[in-house]
Amino acid sequence: MWSRWRPATLAGQVLVLQLTVLLVVVAVASVVSVQQSDADFRDTRGARMRAAAESMANIAAVRDPFVQGLVERRRASLTSYTQRVRNNYQAGGVYLADPDGVVLVSSDFAGRGRQVDLGGSTVQQLRTWTGDVDDFGDRAIAAQVPIIDDRGALVGISMVAQSYPSLAERARGVLPDLLAVAGLGLGLGVAGSFLLSRLVRRRTRGLEPAAIAALADQREALLHSIREGVVAVGEDGTITVVSDSARELIGLEGDVQGRAVDDLDLDPAVRDLLADGAAIRDHVVVLGERVLVVNRNPVVEGGRRVASVTTLRDRTELLALQSELSARESITNTLRAQTHEFHNQLHTISGLVQLGEYDEVSRLVGTLSRRRREISDAVLAHVADPAVAALLIAKTSLAAERGVDLRVSATSSLPRLDPETSTDVGTVVGNLVDNAVDASVSVGGTAVEVDLRLVGDVVHLAVTDTGPGVPPDEVGRIFRRGWSSKAPTTEGRGVGLALVQVVCERRGGAVAVRAGGDGTGAVFAVRLPGAEVG
Repeated sequence: MWSRWRPATLAGQVLVLQLTVLLVVVAVASVVSVQQSDADFRDTRGARMRAAAESMANIAAVRDPFVQGLVERRRASLTSYTQRVRNNYQAGGVYLADPDGVVLVSSDFAGRGRQVDLGGSTVQQLRTWTGDVDDFGDRAIAAQVPIIDDRGALVGISMVAQSYPSLAERARGVLPDLLAVAGLGLGLGVAGSFLLSRLVRRRTRGLEPAAIAALADQREALLHSIREGVVAVGEDGTITVVSDSARELIGLEGDVQGRAVDDLDLDPAVRDLLADGAAIRDHVVVLGERVLVVNRNPVVEGGRRVASVTTLRDRTELLALQSELSARESITNTLRAQTHEFHNQLHTISGLVQLGEYDEVSRLVGTLSRRRREISDAVLAHVADPAVAALLIAKTSLAAERGVDLRVSATSSLPRLDPETSTDVGTVVGNLVDNAVDASVSVGGTAVEVDLRLVGDVVHLAVTDTGPGVPPDEVGRIFRRGWSSKAPTTEGRGVGLALVQVVCERRGGAVAVRAGGDGTGAVFAVRLPGAEVG
């Protein structure tokens, strides 16, 4: 039932809470006020009753009849006296009783012959007593004073009582003040609720508590379900939000929210990425066996950065697939180029046969065979690894079709490698040669040189082109996924150099670029450690 009429707004909820507290305070104050009024009544009226009872017990007009045993004879005068005492002291009842508490004279005649309440009283021990009694059905404050003869014996009891006010009478005494306080509290509560609501809504972008709770629930659901890793870092360098995927990708364990990034046991590259607040896009990081693509966006409010949000995508399998597709595309292009070349040569041979120029056919076939053998010999003289050599031979034909002379340097010396290293070298060579040929063709360059050497367990590779070179301001971006010197419509643009960097970092190596020796073109230098001779 509460959910049906519960206020939906924060101001309403605060107002209801304040009203509830106010009502409780009023109720408690009422109880305390009633109890305090009882205590005040007991103190003030008790003293008056005591004075009245003592005056009766000590006056000769009352004491003598009790000492002389003449109460019955003087009942009328004693009754008149008790009535005057009642009126003078505004008492409820005035009684004169025998030592056993049986009323002999009463101000209202109703109590004559009845027993007064002596429970807890010390009057029979000849001591004056004041306290609460049952005044024949009414709760009253009473004073009981002993009437003593000349020998010190108890001959009677003087009692003056005043009934406590009723609850309604006491409430009428305290309600005006309580209502004034309650009204003031209600006014302040409404004003405070309104101001508090405006303040909270301004702090919470106008959202009510229910909406904030729903957003929190949705955020937790997203953090647990989203596949991309999400890490939010505050302006003070502490982690405020981290998703389950992010924990898995960068190796976070335990409760890290609220902890500084610099205090976490993270890979230095990841720590630097999280701590920095500048925007980055598609930055490739190799973390163990994982290849992560990182994007970071700063959160700006009021012209200042208040946080940064970093997203992490696991692209290990995707980049491996891209590498394989790139290799297959290279082979396809090579086969296409060779097919085109063979078609031209076959057409030439066919024409010579039709013309009967058989000697020319023989010389042409010999020339083609010698040229093919020269290409193979030039590569195999310096590269003993079959996979890398076959790739270079195929790339040479493809480059020749585009008017570029691809050659292996005279200083190259690469033995047969283990299968894993051979695959990685092939990926790097294929992508760098493709980029070098594209760059050379774009400005009319005609030469690309490949240098391959094994020094210890490190493969050193350099690819030199005759293209336009790399602008100095682009050196830091060329290995970022999406960067390319090709036209924007080229499919698969910007993948090759990113793959080269991923392969190098995965093996603990590096790739760098510098200007060519004559100031033109570019030289891409690669180090791939961990090689074994196959």
